[in-house]
Amino acid sequence: MQNRQIVLESLPEGTLELSHFAVRKAPMPEPGEGELLVKTLYMSLDAANRAWMQGATYRDAVEGGDVMPTYMIGRVVTSRDPAVAENSLVEVEGGWADYVVAKADQAKMIPETSPLSHRLSVLGIAGKTAYFGLLHVGQPKAGETIVVSAAAGSVGTLVGQIGKIMGCRVVGIAGGAEKCAWLVEELGFDAAVDYKAGNLFKDLKANCPDGIDVYFDNVGGSILETVLFQMNLKGRVVCCGAVSQYDKAKPSGPRNVPGLLVVKRLRMEGFIAMDFPEHEAQADTDLSEWASSGQLTVIEDIIEGLENAPSALIGLLNGENRGKRMVRVAPDR
Repeated sequence: MQNRQIVLESLPEGTLELSHFAVRKAPMPEPGEGELLVKTLYMSLDAANRAWMQGATYRDAVEGGDVMPTYMIGRVVTSRDPAVAENSLVEVEGGWADYVVAKADQAKMIPETSPLSHRLSVLGIAGKTAYFGLLHVGQPKAGETIVVSAAAGSVGTLVGQIGKIMGCRVVGIAGGAEKCAWLVEELGFDAAVDYKAGNLFKDLKANCPDGIDVYFDNVGGSILETVLFQMNLKGRVVCCGAVSQYDKAKPSGPRNVPGLLVVKRLRMEGFIAMDFPEHEAQADTDLSEWASSGQLTVIEDIIEGLENAPSALIGLLNGENRGKRMVRVAPDR
């Protein structure tokens, strides 16, 4: 029996294209002592996948010839660790493949919940990124103004809604009038600004008349530069990602750093979702309750088939998705 894998055949120097990927058939992997053979059910697609191709970050860099790494949910086929039962559901860092081998002590056991896809969206990396980034890094207070970029994406949709739950005014930045209208009408944002309209500074100022207290940045570049000018004294900038820069051969950053940080006494902090293990249980409780009560609308964009992962990632980088994009590799059971 063979195992399909998708490898990053060559590193992109600019825009990521389908030609950078290749499908490879490999022998079925064999788990060693303390390892698991896991059948892939769902794979997370994130802008971070592209950032990993640029060099080492909080994880090792992805090199040409590597199987594309991913956060995934799967079912244990073979366990070589007595603490993990076969047929268990697990969340692991794996790869774009039908089957992966994972270290048992790095696998997170997850319950048999429905829909299982929520474990990658609201209860997974997207939900935890939004929750910890906004609440623990941004520390919003009721009545403050929050702005979030890439607001229609997997993290942005949740950041905006959590901000509303906290009693804040929430303004999204997204590409296109249709997306902006959707954020307001369907997800309850107070306003949304179309950065593609060419009037970002004026439109943002009109929709944030009292300035900006918390900015949740998913894009970096010129949008970050524009927002910094409108931050209030002692505002907080939550640095989550820089998707506008990932496909550029020469990324460009905001030109007004550190000047505006000093003048406005801003706090600018980066983070990843795994930085807050002591708050994981509370995050699970809050996100579950908000989703089940309807306070959080969970938006999922599920692409079918392992072979479609490369085009789905490229589409995500071009802003095609709304909410959390993932690939369903195989049906459960």
